[in-house]
Amino acid sequence: MNWIKSEVEVLINKQKTCDPFELAERKHIHIIEWDLHHEIKGFYKYDRKNKYIVINSKLSHLEKRFTCTHELGHSELHPRVNTPFLREKTLFSSERIEVEANMFAVSFLLNRCHFSEYTDIKHVCMEYGIPIELSDMVKNLIDK
Repeated sequence: MNWIKSEVEVLINKQKTCDPFELAERKHIHIIEWDLHHEIKGFYKYDRKNKYIVINSKLSHLEKRFTCTHELGHSELHPRVNTPFLREKTLFSSERIEVEANMFAVSFLLNRCHFSEYTDIKHVCMEYGIPIELSDMVKNLIDK
């Protein structure tokens, strides 16, 4: 999955931002906050050359940030594929596009992280709003 990390670095350098909401705006991706079912965090939709990220309005700021970044991963890595709802269980998905979107989100959010400042993986996850279920992905990123 090193190719995803490389894609993230190129994107951040080109767009000169590490803010997923700002990046979406620069890429002309419409972000909509909506009162979704509590199990649904968000989803990505492509429709006639328009891209949309829908985020559950009930999420905390950090959860919205992660969800936006995950859905940005879909828009960059799978631009014409409408994705199913990001749910709690999606974090455990072995489906390729979900794993790739999670890797995109983790790589993006941790792009400027100085891991030596943190005591453990859980601390990194909490600080950056990365679900603890993805701590193995964070650890693999740190180890490389």
